[in-house]
Amino acid sequence: MSGIDLAALNPLDWQAHAQLGLVFGLAAIALLVQSILGTVREVQTQRIVNRRLRFKEKVASTRELIVELRRQRALDESGDFKLAIRNFNKLVTRSGLPFHPFRWTVLSLIVATLVAGAIAWRFNMPMLAAGIGGIVFFLAPLAVLKFCADRRTKQLAAQMPDALQIVVRSLEAGHPVPSAISLVAREMPDPIGTEFGMAADEMSYGMSLSAAAERLSERAGDPDVDLFAATVRLQEKTGGNLCDLLKTNAETIRDRQTLRLKVKAATSEGRASATILTVAPFIVMAAIHFLRPEFYGLVADEALFRYSLVGFGIWMMIGNFIMNRMINFRF
Repeated sequence: MSGIDLAALNPLDWQAHAQLGLVFGLAAIALLVQSILGTVREVQTQRIVNRRLRFKEKVASTRELIVELRRQRALDESGDFKLAIRNFNKLVTRSGLPFHPFRWTVLSLIVATLVAGAIAWRFNMPMLAAGIGGIVFFLAPLAVLKFCADRRTKQLAAQMPDALQIVVRSLEAGHPVPSAISLVAREMPDPIGTEFGMAADEMSYGMSLSAAAERLSERAGDPDVDLFAATVRLQEKTGGNLCDLLKTNAETIRDRQTLRLKVKAATSEGRASATILTVAPFIVMAAIHFLRPEFYGLVADEALFRYSLVGFGIWMMIGNFIMNRMINFRF
């Protein structure tokens, strides 16, 4: 047999070879993980950039770009809300989701049907299942839009001071205002990049800075963006150094965000208590049901038991509303 006689190796040599193989194996795994993470980061960076600029590659003019971006946000060609229910239109616009009403309706119908079918199969209560299914059909899209809008608004507010700093530095370097606004669209990720990009496109098509900032404020729905729009309107009417005003605006927004974080830390105990008081009854009820199915099974068909559950649910909603008002500060 050619090569190394494995049977003749010393046990110490075996241990050394095993340790060396382990080191090389760990090094290979580390390199593989690093390469995968690098690829994922590059893909995410490309996805962020492409998400903001993909429409520019498909349209031939700025006018078509503006119309397409507005259509995706449930806005008409002039940038106004086009849906009959204005509050719902604001929710759709501020969520940042592409406006596809038919797709939303189909998905909501599927979810409502599944929920109603599960309730009817488990409790044998078709009327209650139909009622809950109808509620889910109408409220599920609103809940998803509200969640997406709140998350997007928080992200936009967190990015706002950095965006204003970019505008200020661009203005201090001697660039015109449209170039400073478009620089934010090129350098920052969504959602602030898309919003400032739409404002830059509107300005390049002839809209004034104050009007573009007002449209930006309507699309964002955040108090900090409203402050930016008010600052721009004030500077346009009374004059002054726009660079200094925006620098002060950025500092004010940072101070407001710091105060919000302090309030959030001070109310963390109340929010934790509300979460525990809301989740604990359901956990206890589920545990009792699985450990002792007959505990609720004997009275599940009683009308008093059903009405009591509905009453408890309404009472819990009232309690959650009161606790939310106690820990939620607006300033």
